Amino acid sequence: MKIYDISQEVFGCAVYPGDPSPERIEMLKISDGAVCNLTALKMCAHNGTHVDAPYHFIGDGRTIDQVDIKRFIGYAFVASHEGDLTAEDAAKIIASAKKASDNSDINDCDCYNRILVKGNVTVTEEAAKVFADNNILLYGNESQTVGPLESPMAVHLIMLGAEIVLLEGIRLGEVSEGIYLLNASPINLGGSDGAPCRAVLMEI
Repeated sequence: MKIYDISQEVFGCAVYPGDPSPERIEMLKISDGAVCNLTALKMCAHNGTHVDAPYHFIGDGRTIDQVDIKRFIGYAFVASHEGDLTAEDAAKIIASAKKASDNSDINDCDCYNRILVKGNVTVTEEAAKVFADNNILLYGNESQTVGPLESPMAVHLIMLGAEIVLLEGIRLGEVSEGIYLLNASPINLGGSDGAPCRAVLMEI
C-alpha cells in the first residue's frame, strides 16, 4: 500500500499573512552535556497543514476537541482545479466523486463526503454553498485558507456553519485524482479554533 504524506514540515511551512511563524526552542541539548535533547514549540494553530473548527469564525461553534474524529478519517476524493472554484465546478467535483464511489468495489465507499482539491484554488461563496448543501464532511485545499486570501470570512462562515471540516495547507503534488483513504486527525487541543495535523492519504 502506498502512503502519501500530504503535510508540510512545520518549521519551514507556509504561514497565513499576519500569523506568527512556528519556532523550535531547544530546551536541552546532549551536545551541551544535557541528559537528552528536549524541544519546545511556539506556533499558531493554523500554521502549515491544519484543520479549522467551526469556532474559528463562529463564536458559539464547536471547538476542535468537540468535532467528531470520524470526520477526519475515511475515504476521500482528490480532484484537480486551478483558479476560482465556482458553483458549477463544485457540483462537477461532487458528481465525479459520487461516480467514482459508485464504480468502486469498496464496500460503503463514501468518498464524496470528503473532497480534496489539488492546485491553486480559491473557493467562491457560491461553491461553498454547493458543498454545504451536499452535506460533505471535509473539504481540503493546498492554500493556507479557503476563500479569497484577502477576505476569507464569508466562505468560512458558509462552510464552517455547515460544520464542514476545513483541511488547509495540504500538498497534493504527487497525488493523482481518485479515491484514497484519508487520515487528517488533528492534535486534540481543548477549546481551540483549529489544530495542526499530519495528513496522509493511502492508496486503496
